[in-house]
Amino acid sequence: MTETEAETSARPPRHWEADVLLRDGRAAHIRPIRPDDAELLVEFYSRVSAESKYYRFFSPMPFLSDRDVKRFTRVDYVERVAFILTVADEMIAVGRYDAIDDGKAEVAFLVEDKHQGRGIGQLLLEHLAQAGRERGIERFVAEVLPDNQAMIHTFRDAGYRVASAYDGGVMELEFNIDPTETAIGVMAQREHRAESASIEKFFSPRSVAIIGASRRQDTIGRALVRNLVTGDFTGRVYVVNPTADAVSGMPAYQSVADIPGDVDVAIVAVPADAVQDVVLDCAAKGVHGLVVISSGFAETGEEGRQRQRRLVGLSRSYGLRLIGPNALGVINTDPDVSLNASLSPLMPPRGRAGFFCQSGALGSAILEKVNNRGLGLSTFVSAGNRADVSGNDLLQYWLEDDATEVVLLYLESIGNPRKFSRIARRVSRRKPIIAVRSGRSTQGVPMGHAVRKIAAPSQAVDAMFRQAGVIQVDTLEEMFDVAQLLAHQPLPRGRRVAVVGNSDALGLLAADAATGVGLVVNKQVALGADAGAEDFEDALDAAIDDPEVDAVAAIYIPPLNVSGEDVANVLAAVGEQSDKPIVSTFLGAEGVPELLRVPDVAGSSAGRGSVPSYPAVEAAVRALAHVVEYAVWLRTPDKAASSADRVDPQAGRRLVNELLMKHPDGHDLTLEEQKQLLGAYGIDLWETLSVSSVKEATAAGEHLGWDVVLKATADHLRHRPDLAHVWRNIDNSAEMAHAWNSLSAVITEPANAGFVVQRNAPPGVPVAISTLEDPLFGPVISFGIGGPLTELLGDRSFRIPPLADHDAQDMVREIKASPILFGYRGSEIVDVTEIERLVGRAAQIQHDLQQVRSLDLPLILAGASGASVLGAAIRIEPVVDPRSDWFVRRLSTPPGDTLPD
Repeated sequence: MTETEAETSARPPRHWEADVLLRDGRAAHIRPIRPDDAELLVEFYSRVSAESKYYRFFSPMPFLSDRDVKRFTRVDYVERVAFILTVADEMIAVGRYDAIDDGKAEVAFLVEDKHQGRGIGQLLLEHLAQAGRERGIERFVAEVLPDNQAMIHTFRDAGYRVASAYDGGVMELEFNIDPTETAIGVMAQREHRAESASIEKFFSPRSVAIIGASRRQDTIGRALVRNLVTGDFTGRVYVVNPTADAVSGMPAYQSVADIPGDVDVAIVAVPADAVQDVVLDCAAKGVHGLVVISSGFAETGEEGRQRQRRLVGLSRSYGLRLIGPNALGVINTDPDVSLNASLSPLMPPRGRAGFFCQSGALGSAILEKVNNRGLGLSTFVSAGNRADVSGNDLLQYWLEDDATEVVLLYLESIGNPRKFSRIARRVSRRKPIIAVRSGRSTQGVPMGHAVRKIAAPSQAVDAMFRQAGVIQVDTLEEMFDVAQLLAHQPLPRGRRVAVVGNSDALGLLAADAATGVGLVVNKQVALGADAGAEDFEDALDAAIDDPEVDAVAAIYIPPLNVSGEDVANVLAAVGEQSDKPIVSTFLGAEGVPELLRVPDVAGSSAGRGSVPSYPAVEAAVRALAHVVEYAVWLRTPDKAASSADRVDPQAGRRLVNELLMKHPDGHDLTLEEQKQLLGAYGIDLWETLSVSSVKEATAAGEHLGWDVVLKATADHLRHRPDLAHVWRNIDNSAEMAHAWNSLSAVITEPANAGFVVQRNAPPGVPVAISTLEDPLFGPVISFGIGGPLTELLGDRSFRIPPLADHDAQDMVREIKASPILFGYRGSEIVDVTEIERLVGRAAQIQHDLQQVRSLDLPLILAGASGASVLGAAIRIEPVVDPRSDWFVRRLSTPPGDTLPD
């Protein structure tokens, strides 16, 4: 095969193709160049200015010759790689690298002039660098003319360490493309800005078009017009109806194209099979985004799923973002916008919370609950099938939104768990996130949601939420309980609570409930049933001034024929001035009662310092406990675990790659291979000798110097609680023969027992560490006491690598059986530091090497001065799809989609 034929038949990896967001929040498509892109390249090059061409080729080059076109479009996707960026089937940029030396490649870009300044160069560099890393490229070099400052900044601003030199009037740049923390941070910041910009236009449009507006009452289109107009939207409203002259007193246009002014956002309420035509009309008009209310998509079955995939692909290909389909809509309560682009007739009061949910039907109920509680919202999105815009996008927007102080999420599915974890962790450091996750025990995915089911156990997902600082609650009621506390009261400094009330019975209930959720009641003031406002004021002031108190629970149940207004005034006044949170059970009211509200200069229904009330004291202290845990998480340093001297990730990576070249379908590592991989990360695996006869067992004992163990390792035997498969303390050939005969007599089918011989390990507590690579979720690690009882009771802790310094410590301590490690009933305290080190190293292996499908250390004996790793099982497999949160910016692709060949 000739070189040209090889390049024509070469195929790039599927994951190199992706939808991406540009700096202005518009979508585009990036993919490897193909031989059939010749015409596309010529048309693109004809639109590029002479100056840009000169900057690219250092000489006037007005046209591309046939030879140039062939050279640029035919690559081997290994040493010569090129990506193009397209919008509306037009090429707007191209970037490429060509290998010039061992591990080194020259990189160059060309961006159409009218699209320059949109961050395209940085995107191309990210994707080329990742492709280069996958192909063994270590360094990029580039030649740039000194006055091409835009390109110089593209390289310097990428987060790499760029070395430069001048040669013959040309600036030569060179840099290592390893994904350093700085480079990853730069990429994440650009991702944040682009995704935030894409959402901002939905919340602050200057004009909205309702496509499918109807003159008939009780139709979706008519309701959208009514809600937008009666909600006092401050921008322009256009209605589109090809069969009407006017709708609700406003002129109707036959199509979006006929609207005389610009349109920022289109609300779509037409039949499902007509939505794609609407996308094309909106793209031609320059609309930024669509909110598709229409149903009839993935929630209806396979035909609907295919329709939904086509809708998402078409929208993104033309640069549009999409909320929905099957969405309830979006709301912004900012009086400068006052946008109710939803099916809900209820405009919630202005508040501090941003709310994202997926179910349209549930969205209406949520808005009603918010209104009844007097909580208030800043913004609201019900995304329906969540085919494009997701909770991750909203988190990016709310991170910088000054009007949003608390984030509320009702999640029915998580499309990109690793990205969610990364973004949520950053948001939680500035604003609390409260989440309800449906399907928590079943791990189910609702019909219509474009995500795969997570294979990782439910406890791993819960661990991800805890690591990210997300306050996970079980019900919507509990979400609002916590939200009204966070929105109006300061964070507590600790767990110590004072209970002040005029009901002894409720005071005892509050104390019991507080103790049950991990709070410490160290001050209880019973005022008596006839206590008045002054009594409450004195008691509350004393509790707040007490340095041993971190929060106060106030209980007021009035005598007959008493309004309680005086006590309410005291609570409101104290709550406004207190630097410690106050929760109350005031008249059994729910929410933030009018009497307990503090006026808010920002226009919210209840300002900072308002005292939330709960109908039951148990709900009050439970909400407080959630907030305490969040405050503790905030104070915990978010420092990544440091690697010690004995870690050599490159050696581990080389070993895995070499093995997969020999075993492309996957491979279970041999004992020697296990020792090499674990040894690269500072884990010493004890020598294990497989034996199939007494003679071999005796030879093994002599080789190890006796004081050995004979044990069976078959799965059905090694987890027996009676340890009938193990014979210890063997010191000579006679004892080995006795051990062999004894075990063979009690084990069914001894030929299949998998006998091994090891040195006798020091006594200790058996613990087990396991990791796995979930296709969607990414790496997961678990820890527990070894043995079948742990598996039976599910007493394991989980985390998502990479781990912070404190994560391994927390994992060891949070299992129910952890007292066994810390001297339970006078037993010896084990070397917990060594266990934590092993947990950290196993987590690092799984984080560094996606090819490790699973790693199991089923028996680690932890003693007072160390731990012995007595066994391992490691499975490696080739990577079919990279982790959902990779080293390049990309929008998620619905599962089942196939990319062009």
